[in-house]
Amino acid sequence: MPLLGPADPLPHVPRRVLVAGNAGSGKSTLCLRIARSRALRRVELDSLYWGPRWTPRPEFEAEVAAFAREDHWVTEYQYKAVRPVLARRADTVVWLDHPFTTVMARLVSRTVRRRAGRVELWNGNQESPLWSVFTDSGHILRWGWKSYRRNRVRVLALVEEVVVVRLRGQAQVERWLAGPLASVGEERAR
Repeated sequence: MPLLGPADPLPHVPRRVLVAGNAGSGKSTLCLRIARSRALRRVELDSLYWGPRWTPRPEFEAEVAAFAREDHWVTEYQYKAVRPVLARRADTVVWLDHPFTTVMARLVSRTVRRRAGRVELWNGNQESPLWSVFTDSGHILRWGWKSYRRNRVRVLALVEEVVVVRLRGQAQVERWLAGPLASVGEERAR
């Protein structure tokens, strides 16, 4: 299948959508916007995965498998254990392929804002102390740095299996939301 850009028409009405991209790329925000515009169920994988004190929830994989069987949803393309299940069911992948500097700037800003505001994320968890970026190999900022190239390779491997829309930068995201996503299905409804 061809790799689509922000102005390319979608070949079908998206019903099961994965939003892929690096940490800090805007996956969760875009999932919310797609869910609202297409009346899809929004499932946040982090809320299913993380239990109290940043412990993985044992029911995570079963819960993902259950919602993946449904006909209409949007979620993030993440977590190695469930990516194959999600990829098999998805009909559309939206890839936030923002430049590295954009992603890291967003990730740093988000992390600082969440930590300073002591924002509760999932099941009582909060961002790690900022100084722990130097001592914790799993700190979100280190994770974002290390996983950037791996994410690109992972998404490019999907191009043969599913429609992939590649968006580079916020202007392309806005163009796609207002253009191809907003108009798909309109001509079929007439």
